[in-house]
Amino acid sequence: MTAPEPTILATSGGHRVGGRTRVLFDALVHHAVDLSGVHGRRPRILYVGTATGDAEHVTARVSEAARVAGFDLTPLQLFPMPNVDDIEATVLGHDVVWVMGGSVANLLAVWRVHGLDTVMRRAWQAGVVLAGVSAGSICWFRGGATDSFGPELRPVTDALGLLPYGNGVHYDSDAGRRPLMHRLVADGTLPTSHCTDDGVGLVYRGTELVEAVAELPGKAAYLVSRRGERAVEERIEPRLLPTPAF
Repeated sequence: MTAPEPTILATSGGHRVGGRTRVLFDALVHHAVDLSGVHGRRPRILYVGTATGDAEHVTARVSEAARVAGFDLTPLQLFPMPNVDDIEATVLGHDVVWVMGGSVANLLAVWRVHGLDTVMRRAWQAGVVLAGVSAGSICWFRGGATDSFGPELRPVTDALGLLPYGNGVHYDSDAGRRPLMHRLVADGTLPTSHCTDDGVGLVYRGTELVEAVAELPGKAAYLVSRRGERAVEERIEPRLLPTPAF
């Protein structure tokens, strides 16, 4: 089972603290599964933690979150070497790819070394839902604002470009991101950009933004476009998703 057309869910969320576990999958991860159309069996999620250096403690927490949610989760690890013989077959054998946050610059470099950038494009075209949080959101776009290079936010402009826009994440929780995204759009470093508050996701069919969704109330998405020599921001009200029951 795959999505009926290329589908991406780009988010600034998807996780919350659990009562008995460190991490639970929140509504945005569940929505990625819904977008895949899987039914009649346990959803197959591929977890990609490259942006954290495949940190084992993060993988363990995400694996526990998948168990609680009733998902079958496979970690795709690239450190110190790929943990599977056939990366492409592994990616294409899943319903959803969930990419963790961290360093988007390092993620892009390592993916390209292993050809995963090309594999992700093929998976997208085949209907595997591509999704993720923070670095796992920016990677699908032309680029965005990142702290990959140090505490001072800087642009990254060489992301995968499946979506022909810039992407701003953590728009309401990191004070430097909104003004930097405005500057990058205003000076042409990034094209028209789509941005998300924490807890908000953007759904794309092909390259078209079709819906903003949220797992937290009062949050929003934003369209930042260039008008003359300045950036103009438009607020997009998301649809509030139901909270998963555990």
